[in-house]
Amino acid sequence: MVLAALAALGGLGPATAHAAAGGGFPAPFTAADTARAREAASTPATFLTLSRFFARDGAIAQSAARPHLVGPSVTVYFLDPGFVAGHPGAPVADPQFVASKAVSADGQVASVWTVRSAKGWRVVDIASGGDETDFVSKAHGLGTVFREPQIDAWYVVRDGRVLPLDPDARRAVGNGGVSLAAYQRLVHAKYADKLPGSAYDRAGEGGGYGGTAAPSRASAAPGATAGVPVAAGAAASAVAALLGVCFAVRRRRRSRCVG
Repeated sequence: MVLAALAALGGLGPATAHAAAGGGFPAPFTAADTARAREAASTPATFLTLSRFFARDGAIAQSAARPHLVGPSVTVYFLDPGFVAGHPGAPVADPQFVASKAVSADGQVASVWTVRSAKGWRVVDIASGGDETDFVSKAHGLGTVFREPQIDAWYVVRDGRVLPLDPDARRAVGNGGVSLAAYQRLVHAKYADKLPGSAYDRAGEGGGYGGTAAPSRASAAPGATAGVPVAAGAAASAVAALLGVCFAVRRRRRSRCVG
């Protein structure tokens, strides 16, 4: 499971055990951890990868890209497999990584994903667009924002309700959102038989559940050829390569994994 895999790497904060045992969201990464993650996202090697990424398809000369980070770095939460399964006390979502928004000289935007490994914080992927930081900002700090990666839907939990932040989420829960209990029933019905370890998973189908794939976001793991955009969820795939926690078998669609 994702929760166990990240805990083994030290990727979750000390509040995780409490949250998994019963109640609430795990705490976001600490300010110190977030600062270290941002340092990893702003190294010369990362900026070089960003320059190549922004220069893909000839959008701008690599030497002119001049990437820089803007705005705060944020903890990104993904839907928790225990919540999907209906385990008592499981949090709705878990902190997965820290995202930082990068901007090029010509205005292109990318999200830099960093995770805490046994060797410290490291960049695992760069994805086009700024969803991760934008949706946290959109919620104005009035609730916990999380992503349902199977359909690329973003929500905020506020006053016991799961409220939509984007069109994918509105299609799933309606404009007014749903209660936490109703949302748990919804995701259980969609994904309970497709969790890690299920027959679906063991059959190698873990890249395709959850409905029609969302439109792609170009993505490139550091060190990859930035001129070749890959699957939209390849950032999740890169995290998977590091943690071994999800599958990506549909190369031109978003990867699908719970948590």
